[in-house]
Amino acid sequence: MVGKVLGIRDLEQFSSRRSSVYVDPECEKFFELPLFIAASSNDITTKCQCWQFSPGKEPALRSFTEIQQLLQQGKKHIVKNILRENSWPINSPIRSQLWPQLCAQHLTKSNVLDGFYWEMVHQVFGTTELSEKPIMLPAFVDATHCLPYHLTGTGRSVADRIVNVLGYDCPDITYSPVLYPITSLLLHFMSEEEAYLCLAGLVGSKEKTFINQTKLQHEVTWKTVMQIAKKHAKSAVAYFQRICPGQKLERVFMDWCWWILAGLPFQHLVRIMDCYFHEGIKVLYRVALVILNLFHKECQSNNEWSPDNIKNDIGNALIKFCKKIPVSPAKLLHAAFSIRGLSTQYISRIFIKTEMLLKSRSVLNSGSKQLIKSRSSDNLPTSQSQVNIQMMSHTLTIRELHSESCRNLLFTLWSWLPVRITMYQPVLLYTTEEHGCSLTTFYVRVEQHEPTLLMIKTCNNEVFGAYCSSRWFERNVKDDKGQRQAYFGTGETFLFSLYPERAKYPWVGIEGDRDLGHSSELFMAADSKMITIGGGEGQAIWMDENIRFGKTDSCKTFNNPPLCPSGDFEIRVLEVYGFVGI
Repeated sequence: MVGKVLGIRDLEQFSSRRSSVYVDPECEKFFELPLFIAASSNDITTKCQCWQFSPGKEPALRSFTEIQQLLQQGKKHIVKNILRENSWPINSPIRSQLWPQLCAQHLTKSNVLDGFYWEMVHQVFGTTELSEKPIMLPAFVDATHCLPYHLTGTGRSVADRIVNVLGYDCPDITYSPVLYPITSLLLHFMSEEEAYLCLAGLVGSKEKTFINQTKLQHEVTWKTVMQIAKKHAKSAVAYFQRICPGQKLERVFMDWCWWILAGLPFQHLVRIMDCYFHEGIKVLYRVALVILNLFHKECQSNNEWSPDNIKNDIGNALIKFCKKIPVSPAKLLHAAFSIRGLSTQYISRIFIKTEMLLKSRSVLNSGSKQLIKSRSSDNLPTSQSQVNIQMMSHTLTIRELHSESCRNLLFTLWSWLPVRITMYQPVLLYTTEEHGCSLTTFYVRVEQHEPTLLMIKTCNNEVFGAYCSSRWFERNVKDDKGQRQAYFGTGETFLFSLYPERAKYPWVGIEGDRDLGHSSELFMAADSKMITIGGGEGQAIWMDENIRFGKTDSCKTFNNPPLCPSGDFEIRVLEVYGFVGI
């Protein structure tokens, strides 16, 4: 393996040191097919014809150094376009530098020390030597989809070890079938330790979704793809329903990710990963839609995909079609990124709506058609936590209410939280009773936490607040033009009132798929002078810099009434809660 163990801060230096080679010599034994060879060699064409290169002059491709500089300058939008447009050859050395750099930008554990991975290996296995015996895989791995992508036996053992260490370090991962295939892909272009750090970045990313980690997330994702396809691959979906009316559409979409990971040729998959490691899972959504549309087109003209041949198993037919997909990687990506109306906000709206629907039905479908009752009701705060919150809280201990009513308020609020958040215990981050009335102090104590729960008690004893899905630090994030974004947050944000009325006001985008305009997505805003939650013809909650006075109006983002009758209010107590373990 690599002589020097790496920490996060070493990735950049290590990549630059490797710029003149195609792979670490010790890594070559992982591969049955010699990916990393000089471009002039012909070995690559004799082993796998799909890796042959067309003769003729190739357009100039961007270098790793150029992309690295753009990332350091925060010009992620320009990097996105470069990754989409530059078709680097399959054996290009750039990915041994590029992929670790792309994944490193998502890392949240910035305090990972040098040698962390190998210490974890030793802790889990008792040695850093690779065992010749089979390694038992974690329960979250789908044994039927451990795709090796031409790794040798030794390479597969390394992949097994990486996945085990990641499972040990991230016990919250309970179901993640795509994690193993992505590990195998990474090992084609980097060392074992780099592959682990890449996965840590993808799994721990806060801003974008890369890898689903629970059965609930897995189900919500494939159902989201199905809903998007009904709009953006409408003809294909209608065709499937017409030729096999007795077969549920869900059976087709449950395997959507395997159209890509198990079906597409290796060179297509690698180019998709170039973009995926920067943009996230939305890249796979787009590719899946193109696959559906291409397959539908082929069904009209190619007897191989006639209704009689595919109607009994459309899902398997889709994977077979992908194996000999009739377009190049470049054309596939061009078609994927040409789909209009598929914004991140739109996808998020569909995803959240689907998650809320599953929660409301108390169903968790793992893909085996077993209906499992949601256990969100079992994840209420522990008895001791209830006591601690009520002792700490000056908003839930209203004089006019007895303790039973306080507990009911707490349970009501808990039932409104996203299911995954109910797995964690709340902790008081900030209270004006203890930390004073200052936005500066508020930001110091709260801004790095995600999500947060704000609760306000007015001098008239009204109690209301908001669940805020994003970090308050995002008020400082700048766009591609260097401008601070006025509003931030996601559609998981919601308002609530606890006393005297009990009500939840979710994002209006949950109600339907239509585009409601910019005013419906004004979730959170903040600066040195104020905090705002909700906007559009009014602000649902506004507080001044001294956290003393505020106002509440109806707003388009949440379609809420004013949260207190007078509209203007004086703050008696503001409390902000975070969640331990996130």
